[in-house]
Amino acid sequence: MTTQYGTWRKSRLSEANGACVEVARSLRGTIGLRDSKAADSGPILELTRREWTMFLRSIRAADKIG
Repeated sequence: MTTQYGTWRKSRLSEANGACVEVARSLRGTIGLRDSKAADSGPILELTRREWTMFLRSIRAADKIG
């Protein structure tokens, strides 16, 4: 079964050269993450809300370090 997602949104930190990440919430409450260059045919990383929170915390912590 294919997960259905709502409206995909690009990161506001996306690069002008097309290096973009998009996210969307599914009807089941999970968060989908994909590469905008392969939006229609590429893989989607599906995270639970808890996994999404941990993912964001990891990115923010790494940003503070480096």
